[in-house]
Amino acid sequence: MNLSSLKPAEGSTKTRKRIGRGPGSGLGGTSTRGHKGAKQRSGYKNKIGFEGGQMPLQRRVPKFGFKNINRVEYKAINLSTLQSMADALQITKIGIDELIKAGFISSSQLVKILGKGSLTTKLEVEAHAFSKSAEASIQAVGGTVVKL
Repeated sequence: MNLSSLKPAEGSTKTRKRIGRGPGSGLGGTSTRGHKGAKQRSGYKNKIGFEGGQMPLQRRVPKFGFKNINRVEYKAINLSTLQSMADALQITKIGIDELIKAGFISSSQLVKILGKGSLTTKLEVEAHAFSKSAEASIQAVGGTVVKL
């Protein structure tokens, strides 16, 4: 084998369509563009959303709602999750680093602790936000809440 004998694998390449090269090619005449009209001619440019004069979808459908640019998105973690983490890892402090290592959040996400489930272990919980019920449940067991 040498460089001069290399060629692509069988069936991996296709010959390009030579459009508009006479009737013998089978692709002459209208050159695969159909008959007459703007789409057949050079310089044709379609406007995005144009539906042939029919009222376009983006004008038929009413506008509603808005995007709040000040929205802060939190990843929700429940008390039941914290309890299962504490049981499995035998730890008393659960912070952002522990949640990242456990795979519950990524480093760029903000965390909010919610009150679903029950807590039996005294924990020091570190997060960006807490619901009132979660905060009360953590403190009821003797744990502490640290807001970042």
